Amino acid sequence: MKRRTLLSSLAGTTIGLPFLEEMSAATNAISSAIPMRAFNLFFGLGIPSALQKEGFNGVMEPLKPLADKLLIMRGVDHVRADQSGINAHFDGSSAAFTATAPNGEARAGGASLDQLLRQAHYTKGQPDGVVPTLVAGTFFRRSRISRYVHSYHRDGTVAAAMQERPIDLFSRVFGRIKSNSNLDERLQRSVLDSVLEQYRHFSGKNSPLGSASKDRFKNHLDRIREYEQRAFQFEVDKDAPPRPKMSQLPHGGKADPGGQGIDMQLDDLVREWRLMSGLYAIAIQTDRARFGSLTFLAAGERLRIKGDYIYNGEKRFSFDDSAQLRASGDKGCSHEWWHKFNEQKKNEQLRAHAHMKMREVAHFLSLLSTDETREANGKTILENAMITISTESGDGRHNDTKRELSGVFHAITGTNGRLKTGQILDINAQGLDVYNTMARTTGTMAKLGPQNRPVELIDKIIA
Repeated sequence: MKRRTLLSSLAGTTIGLPFLEEMSAATNAISSAIPMRAFNLFFGLGIPSALQKEGFNGVMEPLKPLADKLLIMRGVDHVRADQSGINAHFDGSSAAFTATAPNGEARAGGASLDQLLRQAHYTKGQPDGVVPTLVAGTFFRRSRISRYVHSYHRDGTVAAAMQERPIDLFSRVFGRIKSNSNLDERLQRSVLDSVLEQYRHFSGKNSPLGSASKDRFKNHLDRIREYEQRAFQFEVDKDAPPRPKMSQLPHGGKADPGGQGIDMQLDDLVREWRLMSGLYAIAIQTDRARFGSLTFLAAGERLRIKGDYIYNGEKRFSFDDSAQLRASGDKGCSHEWWHKFNEQKKNEQLRAHAHMKMREVAHFLSLLSTDETREANGKTILENAMITISTESGDGRHNDTKRELSGVFHAITGTNGRLKTGQILDINAQGLDVYNTMARTTGTMAKLGPQNRPVELIDKIIA
């Protein structure tokens, strides 16, 4: 059997299966079992260059447990993306993963890295059952689309609709089951009910699977059901756990009232992000998604966050942006700490916010780095996929474009051994060359940026 098997119901719902040892008999299983995947992981506001120099002793501390699986790059330059009269919240977020200037307020200047590789490696399309591109995120700033969407076709148009609510993300990945009354917008029963017979077959006494695979199979579908219950807020049966509270977080226009910002409890923000990022990770693990982007807080985010920040069981900080800034409206939002950054001061509030962002980025990455995510070559999905982590700015102050659009934080995964990991390197190069170097290591000659511009390979990042 091939590495990838799907259980499909007549209702059109598709549940991906985990890789099982009994499915690797073919001689070319190891090479064919590892698909090309590329995902862009964005977090808002950035990490000032001066703080990046502290390595894992500063705000990047939460990434340390994953250090051997990441290459952290300092000195990546997006100055070529500057648009006169528009601040770097927009320019920098448009340049993330494209390395090009925006093309108006609703389009990027060209393809993003994930879409470049999707088009190069899947010229005839991806396998049946794979979502063409999966774009999702937890964000509350909507001015200009590239603040929160980070996957673009070659013409600069968005590669897929943004999924910003857990219920929509689950439906996008696993589909809907139509009820007898054709109320497609309301899930009447669990999507797993559609594969109940197959579930009984593969987990029962007549299963062709070994005991280890049967356990993995059961755990795999149980985990999908857990996320389904959380996303759809309903009880599957009488033995289901208590129904969790409906999300109280605003979405759509309510999430960005005139740019004045909204109040946000830290626990509420983290709870929704972890559900969203968990669903996204399951989509990758079940081979329902191979390309796309995930956003944790938009560029120039305007939130007034409040609550205790706990890291590894220790209280690190108490957020209360509005009170600590002594301001209301947009001037009381967390992004003001970036505008107030000063190398000669402690920057205590900025550090706490940036540390929290790295904790949540690391949480998502860790979901792809468990024993359950090991593939045919013995590596985890995190090690095999190309995951690029970036942001909008190297320095939040708007009075110096070069300083603001250079030194932009980047981290990348090893892409199945093609790129170096386990280091923090000073790159001091254009993001365009960094991205094109990453693409070239996958065997494609396709490139980002002007077609008449030669690619300058950054040899120091190649394994």
